[in-house]
Amino acid sequence: MRAHDNAKGGGGAPPPPAPEGYRTVLDGPEIDRALTRIAHEVLERTKGGRDVALLGIPSRGVPLARRLAERIERVEDLRVPVGSLDITMYRDDLRLAPARALGRTEIPDGGLDDHVVVLVDDVLFSGRTVRAALDALGDLGRPRAVQLAVLVDRGHRELPIRADYVGKNLPTSLREGVTVCLAESDGRDAVLLGPARDRARPGAEWRPETEGAGS
Repeated sequence: MRAHDNAKGGGGAPPPPAPEGYRTVLDGPEIDRALTRIAHEVLERTKGGRDVALLGIPSRGVPLARRLAERIERVEDLRVPVGSLDITMYRDDLRLAPARALGRTEIPDGGLDDHVVVLVDDVLFSGRTVRAALDALGDLGRPRAVQLAVLVDRGHRELPIRADYVGKNLPTSLREGVTVCLAESDGRDAVLLGPARDRARPGAEWRPETEGAGS
């Protein structure tokens, strides 16, 4: 991989209950099944996945992309290129939000030209993160097609963007927040629904949502 810019496995212990005010909408096995289904759908839609490259959007889109690649390899005996696509400098809220740490962009060695690039993210909300990802992708290559896979689609789109592959459609209100926890970064797998005002909840036991608030 070529690194263009500036991720821990976890836990066999049973997950604790959701924090007060939150409820679990997807647990670990349900996330596993959703990713397995998405992997099969990618293979079906791309006719075997021979020209597919997966690009995860940091932070939680990256481990999700790697898990999808592992499932595709198990099903099809095909090693799909995986990379990451940081969209920090392409966001349209840079002037409105606190400074963000740059993520990491890694493009597979074969590049992206003439590939079917599947962008992978944890939560689809407004569509603005995906718009930024498309802008960033345009500076890195010319894919034959671009598709979008998300673990959760919570609705409330602000841009005409739709996911091609969805783990779970989760109707929400704007007063609610979606928190995705993954073993690689949080020690366990879960999707939680809770009050949006708790996005800044301190502590690392259940990490607050990031892109789920406005992606």
